[in-house]
Amino acid sequence: MTTLPPDRLPAPPDAPPPPVAGTGHARPNKPFAHRIWRGRPEDPSWARPAFLAMLLVIGLAYVWNLSASGYANSFYSAAVQAGSRSWKAFFFGSLDAANAITVDKPPAALWPMALSVRVFGLGSWSILVPQVLMGVATAGVLYAAVRRRFNAAAGLIAMAVFALTPVAALMFRFNNPDALLALLMTVTVYCVLRAMENGRTKWLVWAGVAVGIAFLSKTLQAFLILPPLAVLYAVFAPVSVRKRFGQLGLSALAMAVAGGWWVAIVELWPASSRPYIGGSQNNSFLELTFGYNGLGRINGDETGSVGGGGGGGPSGGQWGETGIGRMFGSEVGGQISWLLPAALILLVAGVWLTWRARRTDTARAAFLAWGGSLLMTVVVFSFMAGIFHQYYTVALAPYLAALVGMGATVLWEERARWWARGALAVAVAVTALWSYVLLGRTQDYLPWLRWAVLIGGLAGAAALLLAAGLGRRLSLAAVLVSFVASLAGPTAYTLATLNTGHQGSIVTAGPSGADSMGGRGGGPRGGTRPPGQDGQQGGGMGQPPTGGQGGNRQNGVPPGAMPGTAPGNTPGTAPGGTPEGGFPGGRNGGDDGGGSGGGGLGGLLNGSSVGTEARKLLETNAGDYTWAAAAIGSQNAASYQLATGEPVMAIGGFNGSDPSPTLSQFKKYVEDGRIHYFIGGGTGGMGAGGANSGTASRISSWVEENFEKVTAGGATFYDLTRPKDGA
Repeated sequence: MTTLPPDRLPAPPDAPPPPVAGTGHARPNKPFAHRIWRGRPEDPSWARPAFLAMLLVIGLAYVWNLSASGYANSFYSAAVQAGSRSWKAFFFGSLDAANAITVDKPPAALWPMALSVRVFGLGSWSILVPQVLMGVATAGVLYAAVRRRFNAAAGLIAMAVFALTPVAALMFRFNNPDALLALLMTVTVYCVLRAMENGRTKWLVWAGVAVGIAFLSKTLQAFLILPPLAVLYAVFAPVSVRKRFGQLGLSALAMAVAGGWWVAIVELWPASSRPYIGGSQNNSFLELTFGYNGLGRINGDETGSVGGGGGGGPSGGQWGETGIGRMFGSEVGGQISWLLPAALILLVAGVWLTWRARRTDTARAAFLAWGGSLLMTVVVFSFMAGIFHQYYTVALAPYLAALVGMGATVLWEERARWWARGALAVAVAVTALWSYVLLGRTQDYLPWLRWAVLIGGLAGAAALLLAAGLGRRLSLAAVLVSFVASLAGPTAYTLATLNTGHQGSIVTAGPSGADSMGGRGGGPRGGTRPPGQDGQQGGGMGQPPTGGQGGNRQNGVPPGAMPGTAPGNTPGTAPGGTPEGGFPGGRNGGDDGGGSGGGGLGGLLNGSSVGTEARKLLETNAGDYTWAAAAIGSQNAASYQLATGEPVMAIGGFNGSDPSPTLSQFKKYVEDGRIHYFIGGGTGGMGAGGANSGTASRISSWVEENFEKVTAGGATFYDLTRPKDGA
């Protein structure tokens, strides 16, 4: 068994903490800008400039072609719009500014976007740039965490692996809650590792705060990494056992306060004066947390979800097969698994290398923290029988990237040992072989690349085995070939992702055909047409735009205008209030004047396209009503709300299956003159056992029987101020 050299082992527990960049080693006579540019005095002169350049490149790459996604997931964009107009909607995460119902998640992930829209106006960029900034921040925190114990090269490799993971390039340019969750999980691991250095309580408390805020982003998923991190600190922290458990208790308290204050307010707030909690069946956030968004995701018993709550089973039902191979299957593999085998190999090698180090060794702690977080999340994702989407795997990207950066550099430093060279070579060879398999699943996309990756990767692995006997130049060439071959596959998928607009509720990274479950914009196995497919081509990065990029040329951006701006509209909107390039959910709709069919599964997975005539109809006298219209299902309601800028009630919430409003409540709203139109079509309560059951269906039937039908282009509306004769 080998151990790390003495100079890489931590100082004894009673020794003063190591100096930190910007404090102990800072040169007070140097300007602040110089210290920012230079970084730690002990670092190579290239380290800090390379880090800053990497942050800039990631930011620029992630904003490339950003407006091609329009409003991305219109479900969350509508809530962002509502929060930008009503502080009450902002606090609760309401889907509309009149506060009929909330989204089916807590609101923390919506808050940065809503604040951005308040400042810059509604548009693609104001909604999605905060997500990009979260991606840049995640890369920065990842570098800081890896760099503190290892070296600058390890941190830069981790940043590159993270940014070039296809699902990361997707979700840090999309408006789902996963971007904020991934950032906060990375911050959590960073804080725990800081606490592992010298046992300072404040870092463990900050870790608890990060988890609490993450809970307000995506509820119980934030807790997945708590078991491995808590065990790690309890066993290996450089303080007494009593103090360790006391610190963990304080961290738990901080987590409860950071995540519980909002929950307490919502649960204590009178239900009659707040919006209905979307996704719940009893208007309770706690029920939503532990049911639909909690245990239901594990066992598949998700009352109110698509298809009802019938449980999952070993096949995973419509959400794909469960089991240990799920992360590598055709539905998920191309999103996240490119370097997953390498990360696992490097995890084992890193733990082996540090196994005989002292109990408080921070290098081993780093491998166990990132590795434990990765393994725990992989296991849960692999076996959860409820709703599972490929983009959930963005949570794995920081953990995987850290392991690759740490493991690769440590083994390279130990390359004089045959087993270290062998482990590094095996990791490269396995990555090349797996990339060959993944690229083979999209054989029409860069067909030559899979062979180049295979040959280059195997050649690089062979050279690494001989690295101890090679000269410096040949050794560096072997490293370069191995690095390029390992990242070529995910880079190609990432470029395809950056080059393509993504809309709807279920989105995937990579080129067309990269998965067999979702799509760039719609529902399972195909989805809806992305906006602007008729015309404008978005800017490209390595590949000509294909189905789903850019937008309709008639709504193009004039030269010199802010990205996402059309003449005479707020930033990011085209005539009619739709984002530059058309409206998420299908065709632009402005050509026929109608508001034709919704996206996947009857508008459940993506909203309707909204045309000029439909928009003008709903905007007429809209200020006289609380809601300009009501529609079944949140995606349909969101489409019309974003197009008109007026509140639209989402009957039944996301799936159309929530019992809100009840038929009697809806009748009361109509009687009081608070709703102008009812929009025909919608999901019809798909989550409640079919399209013809549930509260939403009863409301729809009552409206059709009692009110006059109005058509606008290809869309059907019911004027709730014009009862039928005899009704």
